[in-house]
Amino acid sequence: MSRIIISVVGKDRVGIIARVCTYLAEHHINILDIDQSISQGFFHMMMICDPTDADLAFADLAADLEKIGSDMCVQIKAQREDIFDLMHRV
Repeated sequence: MSRIIISVVGKDRVGIIARVCTYLAEHHINILDIDQSISQGFFHMMMICDPTDADLAFADLAADLEKIGSDMCVQIKAQREDIFDLMHRV
């Protein structure tokens, strides 16, 4: 499976990074790179992850992360790297 791009956007609050990283660790998904910023109270994070050892399918991962985001009042999207690249091609 190719790498996964995870993006998180929403109002800043305590625990966003911890919750997402804990979920990924529980499912053996390695974080290769992470970048986050807060601007005027809005949180943005982008992660590049390696799902090689993951114990669940990509569709389940994406759905679980979307649910976690909903519970935390932020938007979390997971995309396969190849799809992400095609969508952001200039």
